[in-house]
Parts: sequence; C-alpha cells; structure tokens
Amino acid sequence: MQSQHGFTDHRPHEGDYVPHHQPFQYYASTRNPTHARPSNVSMVGYTDAANHQYDTHDWFDALSAGNLPAVSFLKAPSFQDAHPGNSNPLDEQAFVVTVVNSLEASPFWNSTAVIIAYDDSDGWYDHQMAPIVNGSFSNLDALTAPNACGTHGTTPQLTGPFSNSAPVNGRCGYGVRTPLMVISPWAKPNYVDHTLTDQTSVLRFIEDNWSLGRVGGGSFDSLANSINSMFNFTQGTPQNATPVVLSTITGEPQ
Repeated sequence: MQSQHGFTDHRPHEGDYVPHHQPFQYYASTRNPTHARPSNVSMVGYTDAANHQYDTHDWFDALSAGNLPAVSFLKAPSFQDAHPGNSNPLDEQAFVVTVVNSLEASPFWNSTAVIIAYDDSDGWYDHQMAPIVNGSFSNLDALTAPNACGTHGTTPQLTGPFSNSAPVNGRCGYGVRTPLMVISPWAKPNYVDHTLTDQTSVLRFIEDNWSLGRVGGGSFDSLANSINSMFNFTQGTPQNATPVVLSTITGEPQ
C-alpha cells in the first residue's frame, strides 16, 4: 500500500467551492488557504505547495498518471455534492459514477474501497431516536432536557484533549441516521450490514488498516464499530474483480 495521502476538494476558480464544507482547511497540517496547485501530479499525496489539498481534477490527473494516494477524501463541487439547496440527486450521481468508473478503469481497482458517507446535517427526516453514546451538558443542549444531552452521572463522556482530562461538551451523539455505502471488489455483494456505525467508523477502518492508532482527545473513533463486516477478506483475492461500469445519466450498468 502507498503511504501518501490526499484530501481533495473543488477550487474557487470553478466558482463552486464552499469553504465551510472543507474541514481540512481548519488544520495547519492540511491547510491550503491560497488554493495552491501541486507542482506536478507526482507530488499529489506528498508534502508540496498544495499541502495535501487539491482540485478534483488534480486527483483525476494523478489517478491517470498512476499516482493514487493511499487515502483520499473526495468532496464533490457544490452543484454535485447532494446538499438540497444547491444540488440534486442526478448531479450527485454523475460525480459518484465518474469517480467509481475512473477507479474501476485503473490498475488500483483490485485494492480499492470507495466509501460513500453523507453529511449528518440537521433535519427531521429520521423517525428513529439514536442511542446517546456520549453526553453533553451545555447551554446549547436541549435533547433530553435543558442544558442536557443525556443524564448527568449516567451518560458517559469521552475524555477531552486538555491536560485536566475534562470531557468536552458539544459532542452529543449519535445523531440522525445517514446512508453509508462501500463499493469495492472486496465488498460483500448484495449485503446489508446491521452493525451500528457512525462516520468515524470510516476513520477507524483507516486507522486499523495502517496501524495508526486512535486520534484521542475525545474523538468518536474510540467508540466506533468497525465496517469490516461489509467486506470479505477471507479468500485472499477479491470476489468481485470484474468492474461494473455505470452510466452517469441513468446510474445503470452500461
């Protein structure tokens, strides 16, 4: 496996960049406020002028050049990102299918997993109350009572990142249910996994695959269940190695 990594986004010269949808801009180790380009495609995934953040077409160019980072976080341009105020399902489908088709046509496909995770934004579309696995008790909480998500003294709180080891409020969870899909030659076909997972289950998968350890500081990856049951790694070779190329317009096999 390659050791480099990339965080890919869409840049403002296309007029379709949403800054607050880009979490890696908040960390010095991955910040690229000037939207600098990589010096060349061979540097995608390594420390360079772009500091691990690229335009989506830089990622596609690197893939075509045979330089796919071991882990990439891809965020679609605004008109394809599935947010209902600025996108629609057909445009989202076109982005996802283009990414998957490009990977399937590459030599990396037999060792690749595409994990599609959606924004857990506010909304009333989920009728099922999630279990509270981490409490929060601040004046911004009101889930179970005023100033409370959970019950004082009963609902656990993850230890925070500070020297006094005090929990950090504002991390009430779980939130609403959202889809999570795995597309991979190693994925179990036609399989619905009933393991309780959250978005940091994806992070846990990355941590476990590369023996990185947990983030710590109150991150939910320490609580998250694995997504490994969505895969079948027991046979040593992928069961679904033949690519299924889809239409970006219909989503159906071509």
